[in-house]
Amino acid sequence: MRKEAERWWQQALKDLQSAEKNLKIEEYYLVAFLCQQAVEKGLKALYIDRLKESPGPTHSLLFLGKRVEIPGEFLTFLRKMTPDFVLARYPDAADGLPYELYDKDIAGERLESAKKVLEWIQGQLL
Repeated sequence: MRKEAERWWQQALKDLQSAEKNLKIEEYYLVAFLCQQAVEKGLKALYIDRLKESPGPTHSLLFLGKRVEIPGEFLTFLRKMTPDFVLARYPDAADGLPYELYDKDIAGERLESAKKVLEWIQGQLL
């Protein structure tokens, strides 16, 4: 694996680990954000490894997923998670407080889905 892709992949794993820790302390908005980041970074690692070029500054999980030919079963999840990049951080993005937008169920779903995507990516990187 190219060094650049390896760095993206290692950070994706660290973000996922941080999401798991935040679920335990009930910081659900951070779980959502960190899961989005983990999936984005994992997809960027695969993009770089597979396409041999930078994906640029995009945060669109759907764009990245389609470019690396992610299985269709993950596309709905990517659509759900892409907005978390903004919604989980900025009060003006959803006209509300990010920490009030997420609960245990949403955070748990984001975490489980992110794990499945990262498992698929890991299989592709080997």
